[in-house]
Amino acid sequence: MTRKQKAAQEGHSPTKKPKNETDHHSDDGANNGKSSSGGDFGKEFDEFSKAVREHLSIAQMREILESNDQDPSGSEGVVITKCQDLLFFGPLERCPLCSANLEFNGRIYACKGFYSEWSSCTFKSKNPPRRRDSTKLPDSALNSSIVDMLNKYQEPSSRPQRDVAVPLKPLAGMVIALSGRLSRTHVLLEFVNCLISTSAERERGGSSKHSEAIENGIRVVREEWLVDSIEKQELQPLAAYDIMSDIAVDGKGIPWDKQDPTDQALESLTAELKLYGKRGVHKDTKLQDQGGAILEKDGILYNCAFFLCDLGREMNEFCIMQLITVPDTKLHMYYKRGKVGDDPNAEERLEEWDSVDGAIAEFVSMFEEITGNEFEPWEREKKFEKKRLSFFPVDMDDGVDVRHGGLGLRQLGSASLHTSLEPKVANFMKVLCSQEIYRYALMEMDMDAPDLPMGMLSDIHLKRGEEALLQFVEAVKSAKGSGRKEEAVWSDYSQRWFTLMPSTRPFIFKDYKQLADIAAAGYETVRDINVASRLIGDMSGATLDDPLSDRYKKLGCSISALDKESDDYKMIVKYLETTYEPVKVADIEYGVRVEDIFAVESSVSPSLEDMKNLPNKVLLWCGSRSSNLLRHLQKGFLPAACSLPAPGYMFGRGIVCSDAAAEAAKYGYTAVDRPEGFLVLAVASLGNQILEVKTPPQDTKSLEEKKVGVKGLGRKKTDEAEHFTWKDGIKVPCGKLVPSEHKDSVLEYNEYAVYDPKMTSIRFLVAVKYEEQNAELEDVEPA
Repeated sequence: MTRKQKAAQEGHSPTKKPKNETDHHSDDGANNGKSSSGGDFGKEFDEFSKAVREHLSIAQMREILESNDQDPSGSEGVVITKCQDLLFFGPLERCPLCSANLEFNGRIYACKGFYSEWSSCTFKSKNPPRRRDSTKLPDSALNSSIVDMLNKYQEPSSRPQRDVAVPLKPLAGMVIALSGRLSRTHVLLEFVNCLISTSAERERGGSSKHSEAIENGIRVVREEWLVDSIEKQELQPLAAYDIMSDIAVDGKGIPWDKQDPTDQALESLTAELKLYGKRGVHKDTKLQDQGGAILEKDGILYNCAFFLCDLGREMNEFCIMQLITVPDTKLHMYYKRGKVGDDPNAEERLEEWDSVDGAIAEFVSMFEEITGNEFEPWEREKKFEKKRLSFFPVDMDDGVDVRHGGLGLRQLGSASLHTSLEPKVANFMKVLCSQEIYRYALMEMDMDAPDLPMGMLSDIHLKRGEEALLQFVEAVKSAKGSGRKEEAVWSDYSQRWFTLMPSTRPFIFKDYKQLADIAAAGYETVRDINVASRLIGDMSGATLDDPLSDRYKKLGCSISALDKESDDYKMIVKYLETTYEPVKVADIEYGVRVEDIFAVESSVSPSLEDMKNLPNKVLLWCGSRSSNLLRHLQKGFLPAACSLPAPGYMFGRGIVCSDAAAEAAKYGYTAVDRPEGFLVLAVASLGNQILEVKTPPQDTKSLEEKKVGVKGLGRKKTDEAEHFTWKDGIKVPCGKLVPSEHKDSVLEYNEYAVYDPKMTSIRFLVAVKYEEQNAELEDVEPA
């Protein structure tokens, strides 16, 4: 599904997280604006703040902060703000999540502490907890000329309390310029971070103010930005209201995480991958067109990518460093750093170097500066220790990301023509070797940053990702029900996860379903795409040498299209049609039409002959994205990445299938504009003993160790009266879906788990097309 469709299905918009996700652990309490006597304290606070600023020195303010166990560090402006807040409202309590100090940033109180070397505390509040004891005033304050004013608010009972009815000042600290005929007169806006104008004025060619703003990199935004910021009591992103981005000097556009998900999806799918692997010269250097290559010396390739996700500091940044050799010219050093999805505002430089040794020394120094680690131990032994607020390497492998090396749209036709493969098999291979399905998969997972080769990561990095996922799962299970500690664990491990597996839209996970759908499924997608990248390699050149046949041989399996009049073909179509229910997205339901069915004989999976004597064999449906298929065919099925009380993972690290095509179809469906997909049919032996459950098993590890076959009982089942045996004693649970006696089950359909890959064998791939069934026609007025 596209992001927008996925949001519609789940009933929320991915652009705007629920409040508790956006305001990470915000604790907004009740009081925020009126004094305990009921009067408006705004003017009173302004007068008090002015007196403090004019009559107390910075040294005195630091002493006051220190006396009350508050952090006295920071610039003069920061110290003044802290001290004014303390003396008027009272000393702040420590952060309830990590026990560090809270600070006011002009709009909200935020914690400046850390959970670990991977993450900052994400606690924020408009009404933070305050100590209920007297404010301590050192001698220097008691001897000041405003001691009477300070004493007035010294006791908790005399301090003003905040009231949510009084609006905040979302524009505090900003300087705004106005231009053109706005709906409100300029004199009413007493409030240069931006220039507010109208689309109409821009259409008339703009004014000198517009030109000056563009030249100085100042945003020109619609008046709605001001209105929305005031009405929503929160500063809105300037980029989302920009009316001049298309003619700005750098073509500055809206950052990806601020765009509508559909707009971002379109930009992502058309964006060129800028870095395809360890030997890839970054596209923005334009040196690849001049024969540029990554410098290699003493077995080290001088090409590094880094990432840092720190939600407490609102950082989601990448960094690229390269040393590039170009024939007949000097050595070049390339450096790029910026927020993911905000390329126009990234810091970027390309420098020439006369000395190779000098360039290497500078490269090593920069590596150590941004990571806090030594370069050679990382490159040679992969030794690395994460440091606070420092980047972590995205360890690239020496290969080509499939989003670069796969077949482009213009190559698809010629690749099919220049092949010796049977036409239907050639078309199948063409689909699996194209860039498109892998671009879609990473886009759907928000793991599609153009500057990072997520399809060409080293095995070491993928292993780190798997370990982080398992640690995440174990940590949240151990912390469940522990209140604030549990919140801190979710936040800490969310930031760890998104540093290792970068996303364009990171957030704090809230429940097991998100952990399953985003983290576990995301890891499996990246893992399988990396296998596809290695098999496909670089097909970006000419297709006359029959690259499809070459990749088909590398698969190590035999694929053949079934005759549509054959018994197997008819049996599979009946099995699908009988056990299928429409996939629903928003208010639209999608049915499926069988396009082709392929029989599979894989060298890594047991043959039917190998499975002939195994007990309780069943032909079952397996859900799979198209982007995962090459891995399944070349390497066989892998168990689920982790054990979670969520669909697809509730049986632990097993291979999960279903007797309902409806269940598999949920995974095969992608998007309205990409309606083609595949359903997998596999034979699974459930063993001599089958454990039936209707709730997630408490101990999945014992199931994994004993390799017990498990059947999860769903709220719907296939009519057993219609079941039949196919061949070699293989049962086909084909029957219309009917309500089961397990109405309280967490599963909609029956699911089966097998823990030994040798007990499963992929037999068929069913190519389907999803078709809209009940599209609502818009009312059209008669002419």
